Amino acid sequence: MAVIGDEDTCVGFLLGGIGEVNDERQRNFMVVEKGTSVTEIDKCFKRFLAREDVAIIMINQVYADMIRPTIDNHLLAVPTVLEIPSKQLAYDAGKDSILKRASGILKPIVRRR
Repeated sequence: MAVIGDEDTCVGFLLGGIGEVNDERQRNFMVVEKGTSVTEIDKCFKRFLAREDVAIIMINQVYADMIRPTIDNHLLAVPTVLEIPSKQLAYDAGKDSILKRASGILKPIVRRR
């Protein structure tokens, strides 16, 4: 697992036991702060995508929105990208990349009935 989120989100997951620093000294989490650029978030997300030991990437939806094109271009099942709520912004299911794909798959099935 990997997490990209605000401090509270990351601390919560770290307290839950998912924090890790691998042999190359790479962390499986990124705390996004006020000064963190969109480019930094995007680069971290791509690093997590490339890691073989990451099967799930959890990202606060507010930060997912900042790198939406990169997230929408990720079409593989693994790693799965889960957009999670944050304190800054309410969760919007209409923006969630997984729900959009599921809706696209289910619409043709519903129309056939």
